[in-house]
Amino acid sequence: MPTFTAAQLAEKLGGQVVGDPHLELSGFAPADSAKSGDLTFAENESYFARAENSAASAVLVAGDYGLATRKTQIRVPNARTAFAQVLPMFFPEPAFPPGQHPSAVIAASAIVDPSAHIGPGCVVGERARLGPGVVLQAQDFVGDDCVLGENVRLFPQVTLYPRSILGRRVRVHSGTVIGADGFGYVMDQGQHRKVPQVGQVILHDDVEIGANVTVDRAALGATVIGKGTKIDNLVQIAHNVNIGEHCIVVAQVGIAGSTKIGSYTTIAGQVGIAGHLRIGDRVTIAAQSGVMNHIPEGQKWMGTPAHPDRVMKRQWLAAERLPELLRRVGELEKQLAELKNPAA
Repeated sequence: MPTFTAAQLAEKLGGQVVGDPHLELSGFAPADSAKSGDLTFAENESYFARAENSAASAVLVAGDYGLATRKTQIRVPNARTAFAQVLPMFFPEPAFPPGQHPSAVIAASAIVDPSAHIGPGCVVGERARLGPGVVLQAQDFVGDDCVLGENVRLFPQVTLYPRSILGRRVRVHSGTVIGADGFGYVMDQGQHRKVPQVGQVILHDDVEIGANVTVDRAALGATVIGKGTKIDNLVQIAHNVNIGEHCIVVAQVGIAGSTKIGSYTTIAGQVGIAGHLRIGDRVTIAAQSGVMNHIPEGQKWMGTPAHPDRVMKRQWLAAERLPELLRRVGELEKQLAELKNPAA
């Protein structure tokens, strides 16, 4: 593992050292498992107290929690951001040398940059184009006419159906299938007739897709995922869906066909979104919501069927009062019956 001085880390993170700038740090760990020589981090006072009592030699900290008496501090504007920046320094990703494994099958018409890495058991189809620094780790399938931009990385057992286009620095994790047939059928004389899905999938720059995700190709045109969008594991994106830039889509979300989602939108876990809807920019949809309607820009929705958060919260509060209200109504009915029939 590489070693850095506190001053070197502070310079990289745009921070300031309080304590020994020459202190050497050879690891990064949470406070409860840190050891001497490690850097840990604290983003609030509770974290800082634990860091102070840990075996770590230095603390990456945001805010002014008082000068540490026992440890060197690296003070930064945002500890969480600095955490994301410093981890790759201590734990760099493995390097993959250029070249092709003898077991890889590469079509003669494919264009593969000399700097690309093609791992064991990979298949690259006719006329596919792989740019500089592309990594296919193992048993990846890249179909005919696919285009992979600079520094794309496919983890093991990824499948790209023909004509899929991946921009620069796209990362696709194991088991994901890009470009399978969209789910399109019409009823014809009592049976489901398949509608051919002849479109494609386009993933723009810096998209990252988790494990076991399915992104279906369009019936016509393209299913599109915008620049910088991050998709968690086990997500289903149907044909002709268009997701904007820098969105977050959490695990087990399902998005039905032809829905359009704006940029900077967050879709929490297990949300279901019906087809042909329009979801605006900077929308937040709470976990396990069922979206059946268009959502305007900037709103927060929740529930099934989903409504704006204030509306849904009022409904939930009212539902919590129902048992008491039913009891009171029962008492009133009993009193009313006694008034109508005193003898009884």
